[in-house]
Amino acid sequence: MRGTVDGFTHGPAILALAFLVACLGAAVGLRCAIRPSRTARTGRPRETRTGGPRTTRTGRPSGTVRLLLGALSVGFGIWIMHHVAITGFTVVEAPLSRDRPHVLIGLVVVVVMVGVGLFVVGYRGATRMALITGGALTGLGIASTHYLGMAGIRFQGHFTYETPLVVLSVLIAATAATAALRAALSTRTLLSGLGAGVMMALAVTGMHYTGMAALGVQLQPGVPSVVSADPPAD
Repeated sequence: MRGTVDGFTHGPAILALAFLVACLGAAVGLRCAIRPSRTARTGRPRETRTGGPRTTRTGRPSGTVRLLLGALSVGFGIWIMHHVAITGFTVVEAPLSRDRPHVLIGLVVVVVMVGVGLFVVGYRGATRMALITGGALTGLGIASTHYLGMAGIRFQGHFTYETPLVVLSVLIAATAATAALRAALSTRTLLSGLGAGVMMALAVTGMHYTGMAALGVQLQPGVPSVVSADPPAD
């Protein structure tokens, strides 16, 4: 028996909020991670060691520390965006719950993959191979946290996916993430940094809602019709 999916239970405000979260996390994280990496390649300023975190001679955190902070900011933004958007998702005939391990694994995966992508682009520069590699890794991280999150949703049934749309969702994430990384490398002002954040938010939200369009629901036989107006509970 097929279930009825409602992806906008709380209206378009959830979409706007999810996009804003992803945009802010990406804008801060990209500006934090990419710029010091460019500086590190030029050899200035040099890093010094103190009793605390590694810093440069100007007293600012080193490129490595800021790369880590950037990966956390972008990764958390992606992860939170997914879980904000998923509050608007319901299966009309069945209540939903979420499995915490899947939720936490999704966070770890996206932070690690985004971190590697930022490292590749930040330290190799705007070469074609670096951008393709970094964008692909970041896009796969975006897709991974989405599909891990969906795999952690529990109800009396299971999800099915249309393979072409799943592939399209990953391509959207990788392509838009590559564009965001390229924009971040040329960031000179706060406004251009926000532009890179918008591109990354487009990667995240585009991937998410394309992935949701690929979704189908198969209910177990005999599931009673229960209208679920509440978002999935942790």
